[in-house]
Amino acid sequence: MMPFAVAGEAVETGEATLYVVELFVLLIAAATVVALLTRRSGLPYSVALVALGLVIAAFGPTAPLVVTPELVLIVLVPGLVFEAAYRLDFGELRRTYIGVAILAIPGVLVSAGVVAVLLTLAGLPPSLAFIVGAIVSATDPVSVISTFKRLGAPTRLKTLVEAESLFNDGTAVVVFSIAVAAATGTVAPANAIFWFVGTLVVSTGLGLVIGVVATRLMVYAEDHLIELAISVVMAYGTYLAADRIGQSGIIATVVAGLVLGTYGRRVGLSDATFDALDQTWEFLAFMLTAFVFLLIGLAISVGSLVDSVGLIAIGVVGILVGRAIVVYVVLGGGSRIARASGHGRAVPSAWLHVLFWAGLRGAIAVGLALSLPEDLPQRNELQAIVFGITLFTLLVQGATSGALLRRLGLQSAESVA
Repeated sequence: MMPFAVAGEAVETGEATLYVVELFVLLIAAATVVALLTRRSGLPYSVALVALGLVIAAFGPTAPLVVTPELVLIVLVPGLVFEAAYRLDFGELRRTYIGVAILAIPGVLVSAGVVAVLLTLAGLPPSLAFIVGAIVSATDPVSVISTFKRLGAPTRLKTLVEAESLFNDGTAVVVFSIAVAAATGTVAPANAIFWFVGTLVVSTGLGLVIGVVATRLMVYAEDHLIELAISVVMAYGTYLAADRIGQSGIIATVVAGLVLGTYGRRVGLSDATFDALDQTWEFLAFMLTAFVFLLIGLAISVGSLVDSVGLIAIGVVGILVGRAIVVYVVLGGGSRIARASGHGRAVPSAWLHVLFWAGLRGAIAVGLALSLPEDLPQRNELQAIVFGITLFTLLVQGATSGALLRRLGLQSAESVA
């Protein structure tokens, strides 16, 4: 009977492989069609992809694709954050680093705290409320950035929004890990600050070392195919190495991407190499983005949100209030104080409005919600709250970001023409 069992397993494995390939092709086709249909409309294609995922989840096959945290956080996220970090305008980043730091560190903590307080007042246990706050404190501006590109928004504003997301993703994941550990009793609250700072420092150092070594190897290779292969290993290898030793894969990968984009030019990577990297990673980012937003829609069951609609509404209020405090009070107020003392310039009011409304949640929030421990109390309810908040930001804020930019006059003359 053993040969038949083996043969049966082989057949099942072959069918499963065929199913995965078919699904992969269908997802690519769906993403391409949606991108074409939304190309000349004001709706970001990422928002349309989420809506498509929701429809597929609601009316599709009875055995839908299972969206796992590993699929989101290990397969999709490293490539996305690496590509964004590599292409980040480092000159603009140096001019906006104080604002980025404010949004990425105290901004995450304030947002998480406000959401936690409101959900606690609504009846959720404080430890669980802070877990939700940590999950939804990370912003994901992919749909907003695509709108920025289409409308020609100011480069400095685009850099500020994108850099904030890159760095606060890593910060939020660290805060989330601490929150879960505290809720399950595996870390004392007094040790949380040392864990937080230590993770930031070690992850940054690891990304720096791998980025420098890999970039040097690319210079030595002098072959664009080998150089592209090294860049892929750099993106995913950095994430996996950091994750393996209990550090932040996102922070390490972001640093590695920044090293390639800046240090690579200093040590002699050719223009042809950067052209190849740009084209390859732009395509990869398009594909990964399409998968991320489709999977977000597939992961969210609209029916499961109904029972938690009250807490979801409170969570939405929490992220908006927290975002307002961070953007208008901390960043806006701080920049005006700096200008008055002659140590900088104030962030324009129109930019503050965009930064407030650009605080979308996406892949990181969904991935972290899916990764909650199975034995965590009220796990399904926490996931529903996170999914509901994410859905609101994508479908409401994401869909209206272009109209806000136009209303504030933050579009180039070329895009108007």
